[in-house]
Amino acid sequence: MKITKYFCTALIIISPLSMALPRVTITFGESANGFTQVKIKNETFEPLACFVAIDGHKTKFQLLRKSTSPWVTTTDKRFNFRNFSTWCDYLEIHPKYNAYQAY
Repeated sequence: MKITKYFCTALIIISPLSMALPRVTITFGESANGFTQVKIKNETFEPLACFVAIDGHKTKFQLLRKSTSPWVTTTDKRFNFRNFSTWCDYLEIHPKYNAYQAY
C-alpha cells in the first residue's frame, strides 16, 4: 500500500512538470564545409523564446508557431554536438525576447 501511495504522489508531482515544457525538435547536422550546426523546430502553436549557445556564445531568437530556426553553425571544426546548449520556453513567460529576431 505504501508503494502505491508513493507512486501516486510521484505521478501527481511529475505529470504537470512534463506537460509544462514546450515541444521542440532539435536537429544536428554538418555544413558543406564540415562545421557542426543545429536548428530548432517549434512543434507547438505558441511562440517560443529560444537560444542556442556554442561554447558560451549565445544566439537568442523567437520561434513563431510551427516554424523552424535557421541553421546555427560553429566557427571551428573542433566543435561537435556536445558543445551546443539549447533552450526554449514560452514567449509570454520571457517577454524580453520580443526584442530578438523572430523566425
